[in-house]
Amino acid sequence: MKKGLIVAASTAALIGLSGCAPYGAPVVNEGAVNQEMRYETGTIRSVRHVAVQSTTDSAVGSLLGAAAGAALGHMVGGGRGKDLATIAGGLAGAYVGNQASKANASELTIRTDRGRTVVIVVKGTGYYPGERVRIVKNGSQVASVEPL
Repeated sequence: MKKGLIVAASTAALIGLSGCAPYGAPVVNEGAVNQEMRYETGTIRSVRHVAVQSTTDSAVGSLLGAAAGAALGHMVGGGRGKDLATIAGGLAGAYVGNQASKANASELTIRTDRGRTVVIVVKGTGYYPGERVRIVKNGSQVASVEPL
Protein backbone atom coordinates (compact mmCIF):
# COMPACT_ATOMS: atom_id res chain seq x y z
CA MET A 1 0.00 0.00 0.00
CA LYS A 2 2.79 2.43 0.97
CA LYS A 3 4.73 1.68 -2.23
CA GLY A 4 1.64 2.26 -4.37
CA LEU A 5 0.98 5.58 -2.65
CA ILE A 6 4.55 6.78 -3.28
CA VAL A 7 4.38 5.80 -6.97
CA ALA A 8 0.96 7.42 -7.38
CA ALA A 9 2.09 10.65 -5.68
CA SER A 10 5.28 10.82 -7.80
CA THR A 11 3.33 10.23 -11.01
CA ALA A 12 0.69 12.83 -10.10
CA ALA A 13 3.40 15.40 -9.32
CA LEU A 14 5.15 14.84 -12.66
CA ILE A 15 1.88 15.04 -14.62
CA GLY A 16 0.77 18.15 -12.72
CA LEU A 17 4.03 19.95 -13.46
CA SER A 18 4.09 19.01 -17.15
CA GLY A 19 2.18 22.11 -18.32
CA CYS A 20 -1.10 22.71 -20.09
CA ALA A 21 -0.20 24.37 -23.41
CA PRO A 22 -2.17 23.13 -26.44
CA TYR A 23 -0.21 20.57 -28.44
CA GLY A 24 1.61 22.17 -31.37
CA ALA A 25 0.76 25.74 -30.36
CA PRO A 26 3.57 28.25 -30.92
CA VAL A 27 5.14 29.41 -27.66
CA VAL A 28 5.66 33.15 -27.20
CA ASN A 29 7.40 35.00 -24.41
CA GLU A 30 5.08 36.75 -21.93
CA GLY A 31 6.84 40.03 -22.74
CA ALA A 32 5.53 39.78 -26.32
CA VAL A 33 1.92 40.37 -25.27
CA ASN A 34 0.54 43.74 -26.42
CA GLN A 35 3.83 44.73 -28.07
CA GLU A 36 4.24 46.09 -31.57
CA MET A 37 6.73 43.92 -33.41
CA ARG A 38 8.44 44.08 -36.78
CA TYR A 39 9.50 41.33 -39.12
CA GLU A 40 11.70 40.61 -42.08
CA THR A 41 11.76 37.65 -44.41
CA GLY A 42 14.58 35.48 -45.62
CA THR A 43 15.75 32.05 -46.70
CA ILE A 44 17.44 29.49 -44.46
CA ARG A 45 20.93 28.71 -45.80
CA SER A 46 21.95 26.08 -43.22
CA VAL A 47 20.63 24.31 -40.14
CA ARG A 48 22.67 22.87 -37.30
CA HIS A 49 20.90 20.91 -34.55
CA VAL A 50 21.83 21.93 -30.99
CA ALA A 51 20.48 21.39 -27.45
CA VAL A 52 19.55 24.34 -25.25
CA GLN A 53 20.06 23.91 -21.51
CA SER A 54 17.96 26.13 -19.27
CA THR A 55 19.59 26.62 -15.87
CA THR A 56 16.27 26.93 -14.00
CA ASP A 57 14.59 24.03 -15.82
CA SER A 58 17.74 21.94 -15.28
CA ALA A 59 17.62 22.43 -11.50
CA VAL A 60 13.90 21.65 -11.30
CA GLY A 61 14.27 18.63 -13.59
CA SER A 62 17.20 17.27 -11.58
CA LEU A 63 15.40 17.78 -8.28
CA LEU A 64 12.16 16.13 -9.41
CA GLY A 65 14.08 13.30 -11.07
CA ALA A 66 16.17 12.71 -7.94
CA ALA A 67 13.09 12.62 -5.71
CA ALA A 68 11.22 10.23 -8.00
CA GLY A 69 14.30 8.03 -8.48
CA ALA A 70 15.01 7.88 -4.76
CA ALA A 71 11.37 6.99 -4.00
CA LEU A 72 11.42 4.20 -6.58
CA GLY A 73 14.85 2.98 -5.44
CA HIS A 74 13.66 2.90 -1.83
CA MET A 75 11.03 0.32 -2.77
CA VAL A 76 13.74 -2.17 -3.82
CA GLY A 77 15.55 -4.59 -1.53
CA GLY A 78 15.99 -4.46 2.21
CA GLY A 79 18.57 -3.32 4.76
CA ARG A 80 21.80 -1.95 3.30
CA GLY A 81 20.66 -2.91 -0.22
CA LYS A 82 17.64 -0.65 0.17
CA ASP A 83 19.91 2.26 1.12
CA LEU A 84 22.12 1.67 -1.90
CA ALA A 85 19.09 1.34 -4.19
CA THR A 86 17.70 4.63 -2.82
CA ILE A 87 21.00 6.43 -3.51
CA ALA A 88 21.37 4.87 -6.97
CA GLY A 89 17.74 5.70 -7.81
CA GLY A 90 18.23 9.31 -6.72
CA LEU A 91 21.39 9.71 -8.83
CA ALA A 92 19.82 8.08 -11.88
CA GLY A 93 16.67 10.19 -11.47
CA ALA A 94 18.72 13.40 -11.21
CA TYR A 95 20.58 12.53 -14.42
CA VAL A 96 17.37 11.70 -16.31
CA GLY A 97 15.68 14.87 -15.01
CA ASN A 98 18.64 16.98 -16.12
CA GLN A 99 18.65 15.43 -19.60
CA ALA A 100 14.88 15.90 -19.92
CA SER A 101 15.25 19.63 -19.25
CA LYS A 102 17.32 20.11 -22.42
CA ALA A 103 15.36 21.39 -25.38
CA ASN A 104 16.03 20.39 -28.97
CA ALA A 105 16.89 23.47 -30.97
CA SER A 106 18.27 24.58 -34.31
CA GLU A 107 20.95 27.11 -35.16
CA LEU A 108 19.71 28.75 -38.36
CA THR A 109 21.87 30.70 -40.78
CA ILE A 110 19.43 32.93 -42.67
CA ARG A 111 20.03 35.19 -45.66
CA THR A 112 17.48 38.01 -45.34
CA ASP A 113 15.79 39.59 -48.32
CA ARG A 114 17.72 42.78 -47.48
CA GLY A 115 21.00 40.94 -48.12
CA ARG A 116 22.16 40.42 -44.52
CA THR A 117 23.21 37.04 -43.14
CA VAL A 118 22.07 36.34 -39.57
CA VAL A 119 22.46 33.37 -37.23
CA ILE A 120 19.57 32.64 -34.85
CA VAL A 121 19.10 29.77 -32.37
CA VAL A 122 15.46 28.69 -32.09
CA LYS A 123 13.74 25.89 -30.19
CA GLY A 124 12.54 23.09 -32.44
CA THR A 125 14.02 21.05 -35.25
CA GLY A 126 11.51 21.36 -38.08
CA TYR A 127 13.59 23.75 -40.21
CA TYR A 128 15.45 22.94 -43.44
CA PRO A 129 17.81 24.73 -45.86
CA GLY A 130 15.98 26.61 -48.60
CA GLU A 131 12.89 27.21 -46.44
CA ARG A 132 11.42 30.72 -46.53
CA VAL A 133 10.91 32.20 -43.06
CA ARG A 134 9.67 35.29 -41.28
CA ILE A 135 11.89 36.63 -38.49
CA VAL A 136 9.70 38.43 -35.92
CA LYS A 137 11.57 40.99 -33.79
CA ASN A 138 10.77 42.98 -30.69
CA GLY A 139 13.38 45.73 -30.85
CA SER A 140 16.70 43.93 -31.31
CA GLN A 141 15.41 40.68 -29.77
CA VAL A 142 14.17 37.87 -32.03
CA ALA A 143 10.71 36.81 -30.84
CA SER A 144 10.27 33.93 -33.30
CA VAL A 145 11.25 32.44 -36.64
CA GLU A 146 8.22 31.13 -38.52
CA PRO A 147 7.87 29.31 -41.85
CA LEU A 148 6.12 31.32 -44.57
